[in-house]
Amino acid sequence: MNSSLSWQPVRGADATLATQLAADLARRIEDDVLRPGARLPSIRDMAGQAGVSRFTVVEAYEKLAARGLVRSRRGAGFFVAPRAAALPLAAAPKAPQVPPAPARIDIAWLLRSMFRESPTPGMPGGAGLLPPEWLDPEMVAGAVRAVGRSVRSNLVSYGHPQGLPALRQQLAAQLQGMDIPAHPDENLLTTAGVTEGLDLIARLLVQPGDTVLVEDPAWFLIFGRLAAFGARVVGVPRTPDGYDMAALERLAAQHKPKLFIVNSAVHNPTGHSLPAGAVYDVLRIAEKHDFMVVEDDTYAELHPGKAMRLATLDRLQRVIFVGGFSKMMAASLRVGYVAAAPAIQQQLTDLKMLSGLTSSELGERVVHRILAEGQYRLHMERVRNRVDEARERCMRQLLRLGFEVPHPPQAGMFVWADCGRDSESLARIAAERGLLLAPGTLFSPTQAPSTYMRFTVSMADNQAVWKQVAALMGPRGEPA
Repeated sequence: MNSSLSWQPVRGADATLATQLAADLARRIEDDVLRPGARLPSIRDMAGQAGVSRFTVVEAYEKLAARGLVRSRRGAGFFVAPRAAALPLAAAPKAPQVPPAPARIDIAWLLRSMFRESPTPGMPGGAGLLPPEWLDPEMVAGAVRAVGRSVRSNLVSYGHPQGLPALRQQLAAQLQGMDIPAHPDENLLTTAGVTEGLDLIARLLVQPGDTVLVEDPAWFLIFGRLAAFGARVVGVPRTPDGYDMAALERLAAQHKPKLFIVNSAVHNPTGHSLPAGAVYDVLRIAEKHDFMVVEDDTYAELHPGKAMRLATLDRLQRVIFVGGFSKMMAASLRVGYVAAAPAIQQQLTDLKMLSGLTSSELGERVVHRILAEGQYRLHMERVRNRVDEARERCMRQLLRLGFEVPHPPQAGMFVWADCGRDSESLARIAAERGLLLAPGTLFSPTQAPSTYMRFTVSMADNQAVWKQVAALMGPRGEPA
């Protein structure tokens, strides 16, 4: 081919020289100026023609190869690839689609539907994520840039199996501020989010046939995970004041459970928190019947003031404490932690290494940077205030449309509302109209029929969604 491509670099531009060269060549390939099978100039010739370094040309050619536009032949150079092999440019995102509901709505369907949503939140039955503009993307981006500048050599090696020591030190200080006596080396382990922490605990402590107590209602994902381990999942009725303690006592005596998994602060989906009396009673019954308690602290940062936690009273003897940062920092930061007694912590660390060696040190360094710079506390307060305001607006709208909220949430990003009819049937009708709802039946370990639904506060300002909900419910709150 003619090696004269007349490309001139623009120095000082936002795009690097390699990016500029790759874009120019890609355009020529897509316009058929460079046809399939044509050989690109050698790296030396291209560098000489354009007045750039050979490294710049190599980087540009590799960018084209990564897109499938060119292919490298050892000893011969780079050649334009057949058109069918080229990767298309990313298509514009499609509008969110809710897949057709199955004959019986299940957890897998809701999860698939949640992750088919567009990046713009607003679906009533969406995941427990806040809109990006409610958070602080620049705080996270700034931490990423700072970490990249300061610890480049560490980012290409395995992290510490137990987790970044500096982050564990930071977490220990944070937990000690909650009166939870966590030592960074003896009690703490980082994980790839709360979900992995719960998964490791279940894998360590639950054998097929064991009974695990869960709250009813509760976060539905844990039901499926426990079932996968062959556990028998038994629900304990959650009430606005805590639990039905008589039922907890009876179930513990009857089933001899290994674990009881709880949301003590800012319960998902009700938004309630345990009072001190309920915390004491749970620990008393756990000791009497010899089972462990796993305390999921995922949403507790949305609690106003100091929340009451089981781990504070128990001091990590019978309680395993699990927390994370994806809700308040960024969903893509899969950084969580487990605080437990030293013997359990060591076993969990060994299990973590067997399953995935170490967790991501990059994410852990970003979280540590944000915590260490001291801006996170004010960030939490801003987010909490915005969530509280949005939750109040959601409740007013739901009440106006015919829903009932007998026990309003005290905090958090969900509203647990009564639609007055079988919520699964209503969710199926909604799915046919492209609207995702989360029926209460999925939040019960027995999948019992329910008139309740979980709504996310991210829908608060989405007028298009409110119009869909209003049309679904009808003028008098009756499903239309």
